[in-house]
Order: sequence, then C-alpha cells, then structure tokens
Amino acid sequence: MPPESPRSDSRRYVLTLGCPDRTGIVARISTFLADLGGSIVEAAYHADADSGWFFTRQAVAASSIDIGVDELRARFAAVAAEIGPDSEWSLHDSGERKKVVLLVSKEGHCLHDLLGRAAGGELPATIEAVIGNHPDLESVTRAHGVQFHHVPFPRDPSERGPSFDALRDLVDGYSPDAVVLARFMQVLPESLCEHWSGRAINIHHSFLPSFVGARPYHQAFARGVKLIGATCHFVTAELDAGPIIEQDVIRIDHADAVADMVRQGRDIEKMVLARGLRWHLEDRVLVHGRKTVVFD
Repeated sequence: MPPESPRSDSRRYVLTLGCPDRTGIVARISTFLADLGGSIVEAAYHADADSGWFFTRQAVAASSIDIGVDELRARFAAVAAEIGPDSEWSLHDSGERKKVVLLVSKEGHCLHDLLGRAAGGELPATIEAVIGNHPDLESVTRAHGVQFHHVPFPRDPSERGPSFDALRDLVDGYSPDAVVLARFMQVLPESLCEHWSGRAINIHHSFLPSFVGARPYHQAFARGVKLIGATCHFVTAELDAGPIIEQDVIRIDHADAVADMVRQGRDIEKMVLARGLRWHLEDRVLVHGRKTVVFD
C-alpha cells in the first residue's frame, strides 16, 4: 500500500523557472504570488554567469492560495510569457503523488533500497512497477506489493528492437514522472532516450566522466585509483554523458581487490541514486544544456 498523501498543511505548489537573466524576474514572480495571497515557504535562485541563464524554485503553501493548480498554471503562463519567450517553467502540486517505474537486470541492491524507501514513505512518489530483462528480482518486487514485468532481451544487440518496443509500451502505460535505470544493464536506443528525456535517470557505478561504460570498477582497479564513486544522471543518447544530478565518493586503498570495490561501491550507488531521484521528484533539478542546477 502506498504511503499516505501529504497532510493539507504540508501541501505545496512548486514553481520552477529557467530563462535568460535580466533585472526584475524575482520581483515579477514575487508580486504575482503576493497578489494571490501566496505564502512562499521556500525560495532558491541562481544566476549562471557563463550561460547568462537564471534559475529559480519557489514553494508556496497551497492553503494560502484560493485557486486550484490548473488555474494557477494558466495565470502564471501569462507571467512567464511576459518574462520572456524563452522561459522554461513548471508548476506542480505536491498533493498530486508522482509515479515511478524502475528498470532492473539482476543486481538488486538499488532496487531493494528504493522499494524500502518507498514503503517507508521516504520517496514523494509511488513505485508503480518494476520491469526486468531477467526474472531474478520478481519475488522481492512482489513482496513489496509492486507489479513486476519480465521483458527478455536477446543476446544479439541487432535483435533487441522488439524488446525495447515492448519496454516502451509497458513504461508508457504507467505515465511515470521518472523512469529509473536501477542497474538496468541495457543501453537505451536514441529514440527511447529522446522519448523519456528529462525523466529517465541512471545510476552509473563510477564518478563520471571517468570510467564510462562497462566494468568501471575493473577500470578503476587497473588505474590504481584511491577514490571510487557513483553518479546519478539523466539518460541521453551519448552513453553515460547526460546532465549530472548527484555524485559521491568513498576512499579505497591498494589492498582493496575489485570485489572489495564493488561491495563498497554498492553503498555509494544506493545513496546517490536515492538522493538524485528524490530531488528530481521534488522538482529541485533544473536542466540547461549539459548541466543541472540542483536546489537541495
């Protein structure tokens, strides 16, 4: 059973906006919200000097505004157009629970962690389904009361098109806000990367941009590194090169074998993926080009 919805006094309207920087943006948004009686409980801003882009995230107590979120969006659309035609914005009601679909293969540490967090109410979303290209993680998924789907993938990469088509149909059937590659050991085709752009999130067991691709712990061991890490990033057509959401590292030494690095790295992978996913679900991650602004 999914956790209860947020209490009415904790419900928020979360507004995010990115646009070319200029004077008056903050004042215009603040005036708009104040005129509606909106009580701003969180406000974050960032102006990027290199790109000339401005970013903001505002959380408003829903109980302080008499209109619904649909009307609020309609009214703010006029404000965004006034701020500039290039404005990119979203407005989400935290009372509308978001949905997540997890993609897995055989390794279950990230799946176990996310299922546990969801069951404990630590994720502001419901895990709607888990889809695996192997059946190994079906029992643990169903033990949490979550649907599991098995989509087999042939060994020959040239024959995987129908499997990716089936995967797309299954995922889209849930209309998820996030598609999480929780150690899903398949490279998504460009068409799927574009279709799930801004929603597909991957955990890579390396501190990117180092050791891209397969077997990063083996690559790190061969280089004798002293720090290993993990990277949560959005999925793009370029392998392991999407905008980075979160990273962390752990120290190792010359006595650690590859198996030790894998064991220690799993702890980092779980933490980094959970943080990155939560920030995405809370609308704290704004993407511009190949970079992100994360209002944590």
